[in-house]
Parts: sequence; C-alpha cells; structure tokens
Amino acid sequence: MRTFLFVLVAISLVFSLSACQSKQTPESTKSGTVSFTTTTVKELHDALPNKDFLLVNVHIPYAGEIPETDAFIPYNEIEQNLDKLPADKDAKIVLYCRSGGMSNAAAKTLVKLGYTSVVDVPGGMNAWRSAGYELIQQEQ
Repeated sequence: MRTFLFVLVAISLVFSLSACQSKQTPESTKSGTVSFTTTTVKELHDALPNKDFLLVNVHIPYAGEIPETDAFIPYNEIEQNLDKLPADKDAKIVLYCRSGGMSNAAAKTLVKLGYTSVVDVPGGMNAWRSAGYELIQQEQ
C-alpha cells in the first residue's frame, strides 16, 4: 500500500510540475531519505505566467526577491511559520534564496514536516540574475 501511495504521489508530482520539468533530488539524512524536486530559473521564469504554486523567499537577510514572490520565511524558521504555508501538505511550494544553500535546507525541513510537493531553485537569485532576469529590490 505504501509503495502504491508513493507511486501515486510521484505521478502527481510529475503532472503538477510539468511546467517546471523538475528533477527529483534525494538527500540522505541520519533519519532516512528526504526527497524534493528542483527546477531551473528558466523553468521557474516560464512557469510564472501560469503560476499554480506558492513562491517563497527563504533567504536571510533580505537580498532582493524574484517577481511574484508570495511569502518571506527565514530558512531556519520554517517550523515557526507554518501559518504562512498552505494547510494542504500536497500544495506545491517553490523555495529560493540567494545561492541555493538556504532553500535546500528549507526544502529538507518541509519534506520532513510532511509536505509532498516541494521544489527548490538551485542557484537562487544569483542564477536568476545571471540568466538576465530582473530582481526586485526593496528598502528594508
């Protein structure tokens, strides 16, 4: 039954992330394997016009943001800010930071908390800017 459920969730992820053509990223931890997907900044950019996900900036301190960002949650305070995330643990959540380390850590935390459709953007805002896309800068 668990295998069937896992396959069903995996198939759902493939279909729900088709606009992002993400890849599965298994991460080994002391407590087992934590899995989430990744997407490139180009795939994220192309998905924004038909956005069907929560886009979260987890970088601290504030260093800018990708347009259409929905929430700002420090990567190390995910568990204290669950009220800013969907109650539906199957909702798609895309995470980014400045270079990828903080979003990777946040993705691992969300998966451990039971979220099933977590997407990390390796390279984060640095990769976004390198690809020629504009970042929003706000005074803090």
